[in-house]
Amino acid sequence: MQSAPKIVTLMVTGASGVQYGLRLLEVLVKKGVTVNLLLSRPGQLVINMETDLKVPSRAKEVQAYFTELYGAKEGQIRAFEREQWVAPVASGSGVADATVICPCTTATLSAVAVGASRSLIERAADVCLKERRPLIMVVRETPFSDIHLENMLKLSKMGAVIMPANPGFYWKPTSIDELIDFMVARILDHLRIEHDLTARWGDTRCFS
Repeated sequence: MQSAPKIVTLMVTGASGVQYGLRLLEVLVKKGVTVNLLLSRPGQLVINMETDLKVPSRAKEVQAYFTELYGAKEGQIRAFEREQWVAPVASGSGVADATVICPCTTATLSAVAVGASRSLIERAADVCLKERRPLIMVVRETPFSDIHLENMLKLSKMGAVIMPANPGFYWKPTSIDELIDFMVARILDHLRIEHDLTARWGDTRCFS
């Protein structure tokens, strides 16, 4: 069985639903995981639009910002510039144990599907695939076009886990935070990271 990752690359792109990625970052930090953090420009814009956070633009400032925000240890969060081609994630020799794109735009989905590698985000995903490491793509779009579905099928056949942001309701969530935690819990399950964020199917809390 695959062991829990010690290093995860988390990439936040410009789809609505950045709360999923931010909550995942917070939980990974609490679990002691080292996180390589990459934010696209649209991703930073959406964070500033959808949340009360005001994330700086430069990688060093982003790293310091989230280190303080989530109480990370020194060096636990490592942020990189979008075209920092000497970053470890740009090479198979420095690839993380697992990579998550959360949320993932359909544009990013398309670029990864064809191996475009025009940015560090796209390159890091490409490296993850070629090195046969876990790649989770939390696609946030509705409805899906034939193009989106074909790209998802193509990536799934390559080994990526396609995980659209579709929270469940069987455990009777009562807040937006609980809906966010449902998706983060599913990501953590696929990363083999223990958690107690939500009730699981079959838990008496689901049917009370």
